[in-house]
Amino acid sequence: MKVAILDDWFDTLRTLDCFGRLAGHEVTIFHDHIQDVDILAGRLRDHEGLVLIRERTEIRAPLLARLPRLRLISQRSVFPHIDVEACTRAGIVVSSNLHAGSPSYATAELTWGLVLAAARQIPRQMASLRAGTWQSGVGHTLRSKTLGIYGYGRIGAVVAGYGRAFGMHVQVWGRPESLRRAVADGHMAATSRAELFGTSDVLTLHMRLVAATRGIVTAADLALMKPTALLVNTSRAGLVEPGALVAALRSGRPGGAALDVFEEEPLRDPDDPLLTMPGVVCTPHIGYVTRDEWELQFADVFDQINAYAAGTPINIVNPEALRSARHDERA
Repeated sequence: MKVAILDDWFDTLRTLDCFGRLAGHEVTIFHDHIQDVDILAGRLRDHEGLVLIRERTEIRAPLLARLPRLRLISQRSVFPHIDVEACTRAGIVVSSNLHAGSPSYATAELTWGLVLAAARQIPRQMASLRAGTWQSGVGHTLRSKTLGIYGYGRIGAVVAGYGRAFGMHVQVWGRPESLRRAVADGHMAATSRAELFGTSDVLTLHMRLVAATRGIVTAADLALMKPTALLVNTSRAGLVEPGALVAALRSGRPGGAALDVFEEEPLRDPDDPLLTMPGVVCTPHIGYVTRDEWELQFADVFDQINAYAAGTPINIVNPEALRSARHDERA
């Protein structure tokens, strides 16, 4: 197959061991980020397979209509950035392993790294040391503080375990089944959403971004947080009401934030408020970006391409596409 890979910004994929699984395919890798439909259509019009790196590029109906040869989109995890219905109408198979039994440990580890970096003011202390002024400010200890987990799924459960290992009191809020799992794991269920926001010293978000969770954290929720509290988000920026976090930080509740996700990505404006506030620690959406994680993820992605090429597609999100006229013509 003629396969295109989008958004491999640092030309990382060809250095992975699993990249050898694409031997025999004609592979083109694009290293920049483009969302312009005209440019993407020009680049991809002759390709049969498309590899996406998570949600970096949106694939919507106007683009799909201009890709007459496209037969397969292969990726891993959730797919809010793909118009699956348009793919189905066009006979384009979407293959994505949702890895139900395996959390992203890389994201959980980064979450805890951000918690520690913010609590101990590590970026600020590094900047002070490099400036020749030695120590700058005083941080906080995590032990005996309260860690709030909003969304007790695969990653949230791992982060809760890290909090317990650091001697924190862990409380959870989420769907009833999530609360039952958290209690079974020995954690506390918050009595209400207001209690979660009002009593957590560190509050971290671990939910998928779907229609029901978009903007689920409101300005009113943030206003309940302590002036000393830290909000952590390594999931999706869209979980927070647009503009609410910057306004809340300016008002002093919560007192700080640790973020790996942003409303606009890639974020290249050095004057963005979140990058200039002293109480905010930021990283450029690197939660899942480790060599170990990518070997795991892209082994699945490349196996999906080979399975499709062999006539036995796997991890199909839209099986109806296999029965469409467009797919039949290409088979």
